[in-house]
Amino acid sequence: MHLRFYNHERILGSGPNATVVYSVQRASSSSVSGFGNVYVYDNLLRSGVETDSPIIGRNQGMGVGSSMAENSGLTNFQLVFTAGEYNGSSLALQGLFPVAPLGTLFERAITGGTGKFRLARGYLLTTEVHATNTTLTGQLDAYITFR
Repeated sequence: MHLRFYNHERILGSGPNATVVYSVQRASSSSVSGFGNVYVYDNLLRSGVETDSPIIGRNQGMGVGSSMAENSGLTNFQLVFTAGEYNGSSLALQGLFPVAPLGTLFERAITGGTGKFRLARGYLLTTEVHATNTTLTGQLDAYITFR
């Protein structure tokens, strides 16, 4: 099964509507993925890249700056579907999130799921496709098998 959706994030430091916040921040770090930083997020999942495309769920999770070089972080998150065909279901994921230029492709593991995604395994390919001073939009391509 292949699914595509878009993560719409209000980036760290973008004001009171930010969907990413620090829970622990090392004073000496200059990057969200700075070694030892812990951040949590609750981003919108939409069916399209446009900010007015239908909301289909949330990307809820946390990340830890796990690289001494401050160029990546470990993420653990759920894609929680709140509308459409997969309403009430979720996917569990984990993996590295690199600090990289827009357009960089990276992969994380699908480790499980609930509802229609029960016993899901697979991988998620992510490409950040649009950025402003306050937002970041990523294209998420989930490739899912069931065991």
